[in-house]
Amino acid sequence: MMFKEANHKSLYTHRSAFTLIELLISISILSILMLALYKAYDTLNISNNIYKEKTKKIQTLSLKKRTIYLDFALSLKDDANATLKYLDQDIKEDIVTFQSSNSIHRRYNPYLTYFVKNDKLYRIESLQKIEKYPFEDFITANIDELGKVDKFKIFKSKKDESFLIDVRFKDEDNILMKVKSLNEM
Repeated sequence: MMFKEANHKSLYTHRSAFTLIELLISISILSILMLALYKAYDTLNISNNIYKEKTKKIQTLSLKKRTIYLDFALSLKDDANATLKYLDQDIKEDIVTFQSSNSIHRRYNPYLTYFVKNDKLYRIESLQKIEKYPFEDFITANIDELGKVDKFKIFKSKKDESFLIDVRFKDEDNILMKVKSLNEM
């Protein structure tokens, strides 16, 4: 009888390790989970880059709108009691110059000029008054490129001293705004 009890105990011993099949199955499941997580992380990075580019475009357009709005809203009248002088007018493009109390380059009441050259809209900020186009060589100014445009037109209302500004960008949203001069000089 002793022999049967010893044999009976060996049948119910507890094992303390995993089998090879269990290890292979767990490694396979872990690999599948890691691939799914990597794919989700990669998709997240792609969508973040897309939204970063869109956010940058919106911020750039917002900065352009703000600059144009403040330039024209804070325009000053000159000696002839005019705020805006056209140097050249075309069907699609205007070249305008005026004085404004808005400056992005920290100047006091700079002269601003907007013009289009090679389908790009430029903004000139200088301390000297610009009288003609093409410009003189001796003008010290900051020139900012605002982007590629199809059309740049400024319409001035005689009734209420307001401006209608129409800028049609090639790769961005268009700007169409009515701006009233806030300075009463």
